Amino acid sequence: MIHQYKSNGYNIVMDVNSGSVHVVDDIVYDMIPLVEPLVNEGIKDVDTILAAVINLANLPYPQEEIDEAVREVLELEREGQLFAPDIYENYVFDFKKRQTVVKALCLHIAHDCNLACKYCFAEEGEYHGRRALMSFEVGKKALDFMVANSGNRVNLEVDFFGGEPLMNWDVVKRLVEYGRSLEGPNNKKFRFTLTTNGVLLNDEILDFVNEEMANVVLSIDGRREIHDRMRPFRGGQGSYDSIVPKFQKVAESRDQMNYYVRGTFTHHNLDFAEDVLHLADLGFKQISVEPVVAQPTDDYAITEADIPKLLSEYDRLAAEMIKRKKEGRAFHFFHFMIDLQGGPCVAKRLSGCGSGTEYLAVTPWGDLYPCHQFVGNEKFLMGNVEEGIVREDIRDEFKCCNVYAKDKCKRCFAKFYCSGGCAANSYNFHGNINDAYDVGCELQKKRIECAIMLKVAEMEDAE
Repeated sequence: MIHQYKSNGYNIVMDVNSGSVHVVDDIVYDMIPLVEPLVNEGIKDVDTILAAVINLANLPYPQEEIDEAVREVLELEREGQLFAPDIYENYVFDFKKRQTVVKALCLHIAHDCNLACKYCFAEEGEYHGRRALMSFEVGKKALDFMVANSGNRVNLEVDFFGGEPLMNWDVVKRLVEYGRSLEGPNNKKFRFTLTTNGVLLNDEILDFVNEEMANVVLSIDGRREIHDRMRPFRGGQGSYDSIVPKFQKVAESRDQMNYYVRGTFTHHNLDFAEDVLHLADLGFKQISVEPVVAQPTDDYAITEADIPKLLSEYDRLAAEMIKRKKEGRAFHFFHFMIDLQGGPCVAKRLSGCGSGTEYLAVTPWGDLYPCHQFVGNEKFLMGNVEEGIVREDIRDEFKCCNVYAKDKCKRCFAKFYCSGGCAANSYNFHGNINDAYDVGCELQKKRIECAIMLKVAEMEDAE
């Protein structure tokens, strides 16, 4: 499978199955789609392909240049870098029989929040239920459950999530201490992370975070007017001015590493590149600004009509990032980060984040769900921290969720990079986890194209 596109002056060719990426001249770019169907039919003879190509189109190139370009394409094919077969579809063994271990928990330490974000899927932290704070006893049982179900895996991840986790800060600290006490006797290593809106952040908390948290996610949407519109306090006043100095302090105290500011853009700020650049201008080097996922009835929901504008914004942002890097003002944009040499293992590329299998969410009262976005939907209640997984059928359903189980993914060039997208978004828009959220797919594909183009530009600068 081949994906070709032009971006920022580059002719980029992706061989999806081999993972090879090529930057080619115009004639090779034009030859590839002519040669591909012939090779797929089993035709490998150069003269036969040349004759067929010349008869296929009235090409604006001299015959000797066509001859050279076709030979170059066929050489890449012989090297396994073009028209590679899909070896992974046969690799997809019965995922249902796959033995899984729990390696990550999202602890809903607080089903409560001090902000009233308009797009919040957690309903100001309530998650379709009641306000509650996780007790130390429930959190302790969650960590015990994780250790008991982690098999031989040493590295375990725990994210303190909400609502707003700083509203239950004492329990967070006690659970980190308890987790550390489990490491030596059980040959485990906990990687703790924290997601916060920053309202309650202070020096004492920051010192603890910098000592114990491998990563911290700081919620901010960008420009003051954008942020305050969507992330106000419950009284309606904006929260931008109260959090920005705190977040800047966090970023500097962590040497601009092991954190990121994370925003959400909506229909109200389709020029979201301005928000990304605003955050960069505030001094942040690790930035994520993501599209809102909302129902069409919400006035802030992104619609299909918005997609062309958003695609152009990603292109604009990528070009600006190249410019700023040359000026010594580089920053990282989470959705443009891609590893073309290594990257995730095959199983991860096929099945994604591991929700419902390796990754679970825990409510304040200890119920287990496939991930934080399913919390509150009783259809996906899998068990609890005392009894463990009691709905193995739900786990088995998520085990079988992979790119080859999704018709929309099978012929998509992005499948090995997005791993089929978000199961929760699929369910919320189509009623099952083996579909795909169409608006999200279009944006994801553009992000991958931009990410690869940035890698191409980086390699060109290094030469």
